[in-house]
Amino acid sequence: MADTDVVSEVTGSVWKILVAVGDSVEADTPVVLIESMKMEIPVLAPDAGVVTKILVAVGDPVSEGQAVVALGT
Repeated sequence: MADTDVVSEVTGSVWKILVAVGDSVEADTPVVLIESMKMEIPVLAPDAGVVTKILVAVGDPVSEGQAVVALGT
């Protein structure tokens, strides 16, 4: 089955990565924190799954709609 991308809903920079490859997550689990306008915005997993890839690093700039983590089943 194809990976599901977890995407940022805001533009900002990666402040903290909350998961590691191989972690199981439930729907609505925070996976990354984005710093935007001095606020910490969580990026939530849309579905349950296993983290297969982390696509960003701490400090990376991200755009709205950019994939930050990939989930598999």
